[in-house]
Amino acid sequence: MAVIALNTAATGLRALSTRIDVVANNLANAETGAFKRSRTNFEDLMYLAVKQPGSPNNVGDPTPLGQYIGLGVKISNTQLDMEQGPMENTGRNLDVAIQGNGFFRVKLPDGLADGFGYTRNGAFNSNSTGDLVVAIGDGYRVDPPITIPPNATDIAIGTDGVVSYKNPGSTTSVRAGQVQVYQFVNPQGLSILGGSIYQQTDASGTAVQANAGEDGSGQTLQGFLEGSNVDPVKELVTLIKTQRAFELNSQSIQSADQALQTIGNLRRG
Repeated sequence: MAVIALNTAATGLRALSTRIDVVANNLANAETGAFKRSRTNFEDLMYLAVKQPGSPNNVGDPTPLGQYIGLGVKISNTQLDMEQGPMENTGRNLDVAIQGNGFFRVKLPDGLADGFGYTRNGAFNSNSTGDLVVAIGDGYRVDPPITIPPNATDIAIGTDGVVSYKNPGSTTSVRAGQVQVYQFVNPQGLSILGGSIYQQTDASGTAVQANAGEDGSGQTLQGFLEGSNVDPVKELVTLIKTQRAFELNSQSIQSADQALQTIGNLRRG
């Protein structure tokens, strides 16, 4: 049975090592804009059924308990925590945060899934043609596209996502477009591309488009950016707990090894 203990403890070491990797990535992105931390979920493996509950005992009565020996643990999944991160007031007129649920949609290069990505990073800029782009990666264009002339002044983005500006010497606002917000039935099921960009999957469901502040979507806040939702204190506590569990599994391997060594010495005796 000591051999089972060796293999069981080894599964624990592998799973805990993965958890350390996930925590390390969370801590590394504690200052990444709109980053969403991941949580590692565990599940137990199969069991060796030595005796089933209800089996008849020596006098024919059903036993109240069975005897099972677990065969270890594995990583069930890593789950995104979509809790909103802290809002930072930048005062910049093209910085936009979503207060509440939802994502911005951006156009990705051809060949990447359906060609669209979703992000909560609203650090917008204008490219050489005046199109509104997200200042991550290669500058992905906001979809639906919004164009702002290079000589525009008094650029304003309302809580409903409407983008307007004024031409030089004019006091009349011109509507450039409206930033749309997209929601998912299961945002934890999104595929992670990196750069705080996600893609829809069969698990996430299809993106549902809405105006900001409508149909349960969040409002857009001009002059703000959403920060990472990583809490370094919580991550460090998780890291310490994981390290201690790792040490305990290592101790299990040592104990199993000592038992096997004792059995080997008996055979030599």
